Parts: sequence; structure tokens; C-alpha cells
Amino acid sequence: MSGQLTRYQKVVLVVAWLGWIFDSMDATIYNLVLNPALRELLGSRASTENIGWYGGIILSIFLVGWAMGGVFFGILADRFGRARTLVITILIYAVFTGCAGLAHTWWELALYRFLTALGIGGEWAAGATLVAEVWPESLRVRGAGLLQSAWGAGYFLAAGLYWLFSAQNWRVMFFVGLAPALVALVARWKIKEPEKWKEAKAAGHSRPGLTELFTTLHRRDTLVGAALAFVAVFGLWGATNWTPSLIRELLQGQQLGAEAMVKKVSYAVMSLNAGAIIGYFSFAPLAEWMGRRGAFLLMMVGATITLPMTFLVPDSYAMVLLTIPALGFFTNGIFSGFPIYLPELYPTRIRATGSGFCFNAGRVLAAGGPFVTGYLVTHLGTFARAASSIAVVYVVGMLVLLFARETKGQTLG
Repeated sequence: MSGQLTRYQKVVLVVAWLGWIFDSMDATIYNLVLNPALRELLGSRASTENIGWYGGIILSIFLVGWAMGGVFFGILADRFGRARTLVITILIYAVFTGCAGLAHTWWELALYRFLTALGIGGEWAAGATLVAEVWPESLRVRGAGLLQSAWGAGYFLAAGLYWLFSAQNWRVMFFVGLAPALVALVARWKIKEPEKWKEAKAAGHSRPGLTELFTTLHRRDTLVGAALAFVAVFGLWGATNWTPSLIRELLQGQQLGAEAMVKKVSYAVMSLNAGAIIGYFSFAPLAEWMGRRGAFLLMMVGATITLPMTFLVPDSYAMVLLTIPALGFFTNGIFSGFPIYLPELYPTRIRATGSGFCFNAGRVLAAGGPFVTGYLVTHLGTFARAASSIAVVYVVGMLVLLFARETKGQTLG
């Protein structure tokens, strides 16, 4: 494959890939430090129920910010350029991840996470569109799969940093999140706007806007794309990303020391994302073989089965480590479908707007996922029962696929 790519095309992928790694790292940091952070910030109110409740609220606020950033910066990427938007969004999420380490109340932490999410959502829209338009058509699907693998690498990075800095205060993890600012500097220096975007801009088309996504020509694709993203995000944030809390809950009767607990949580997250990385790489060949709809269906069926298998069946830490890679394969691997499928639904002049809206608009509703899980914890008594019940959302996704348009073999217009 490398022989068919120019040096610049490789550079574009590497820069976007690094941006997504740190996207993932910054998104994951909170999940890892949720318990110690909220125990400190809530003080005497830091019961298991309150940590689940306030933790769910902050995650929901984060997802709303992600949605708003994805939609807003998607529009900016179509109007002012993919490369410029990429730089701005990386700087936003880097700076405000660092600021989260300065929080002294739970609502301050929620505010900084909201601002971080604006950048993370926008960076996805700019990066996915940039790679789709710069890479050659024959390799575009594989490039999107490689790009999404950065999320798994980011999870590994976050888990590794958590293990390294576990002896430090939880705030240190957020301060480390300032590192992506360096990627923004490289992007500003190395990346230029895609020729496809320049041609569309020179053609003098009207400014892209959200209303065009709901015209007769694009309405079906927009609703389907947003619904699929909603299902994937709701399942991930409503269930899979509660894995650290599940592990702590499972091991709470073993009287483990703080360091031992941190290591076991880190190993579980790494195991989850080992499966996720395989899923990220697998979606592209599956989409070329089974079609986009077939690959999405496979991931949703797998997620429906593996969620309760992972959260309800295991009665030991060893069993969790055996089942959790399969969970990561399906619930995370499905996300490789979006940088492949969503850019295929729209022409160049509204590609970032459409992709950004679909991938992120569903997050407004999906923001209820962590909130619902936190609510269910207070009523069902455990994170395991609450998270496993979220599996029903993937059944909804299977019904949405009945209306999805197959784009296998389609070139970008």
C-alpha cells in the first residue's frame, strides 16, 4: 500500500492519526480518574451512588459539547478549510484538558470537560474529511480504518499514563493532556487544504449550512447517519466506557491496595482496547466484502451479545479479561465505519458539514447514555446491571439499517 501513496498523503494520515490519538486519550482520561477525582471534589458526599450520579452528569455534558463542536466545526471546515479547522480544534481540546486539572468543584470539572469536548468533536469532522479527500480513491477505505485505529492507541496511551502517574494526584493526568498542542504546531506547518475542497471553493457554491442536509436529496442519508452514530455512541458511553468502574466494583471485596487496584483497572482497559484495535482494523475489509450495511450489522449483533456477557456473566477478574476484548471489538470497532460511510453520503462542498452533523448530532441524545446508566446504578444497585441493560440500543440500530443506503463501490464526488 505504501508504494501507492505520496509522501504528503502519508504525512496527512500521520498528523490526523496523532490528533485522533490525543482525542481518544483526552476522552479516556476522565473515565480512568472518575472515582478519585469525584471522591475529592464531592468530599463528604462521595458515596457510590453520588459518584455514579455526578459522573453520569459530567459525561453527559461532555457528550453535548462533543456534539456541538462536531457540528459547528464541521461547518467551519467546509467554509474555511479542513487544515485550519484541524489546528484550531486540537489546540482547544489540549488547553482545556489541562485546565480540568485545576478544577475544585464537580461543576468546574464539568465546564472544562464541555470545552474540551468542543475541540474533540470538531477535530473528528476535520480529520476524517481531510483524509478522505487527500487519500487516493483505491485506498480511501483502508485509510479510514487506519485513522480510526488511533482511538484504540489513545486508550492504550491513557491507560499507560494512568499506570505511570497513579502514585500522583489525579490532576496530573489532565495536565498531561496539554501535549497535543505540539501536534497542532506540526499540522499548521505541514498540512495544506485538499484540492477537492479548493475546487469546490473556487466553483463559488453557496455557503454550506445545516438546512441543506435536510433537503429531499440528503434528508434520508442525514437521518440514517445520525441515528447510526447515536446508537454507537450511546452504547459506548452508556456501557463500555464504564469498564473502570465495573472493575472497581468487582474487586471491591478483595481489600486491594490503591496501587494494585490501579494496575488491574489499567490492564482491563488495555485488554478492552486490544480488542478494539482489532475491530478498528477489521471494519474496512469487512465493509469492502460485506458492504457498509453488512459490516455495521455484524458489529451491532456482536455488541448486543457481548455487553451482557462481559458485565453480567464473569464472577472473577480473570473472566473479565477473557471476555472484554470481544466487547471492545464490537462496541469500539463499529466506529471505523463512520469515517468510511459518512463522507460517502455527501458531495465535497458539504462533506464536513454532513459528516460532522451525523457523527455528532446523535450525541445530544446519546448524552443521555451516561446519565441513564448513572440513574440505573441507583435503582439496580450495580454498574454491571446498569451497563448491560444498555445493549438494547443496538437492536434499535439494526432497525435503522433497514433504511440505510449502501455506498460500497461509490467514489467521492
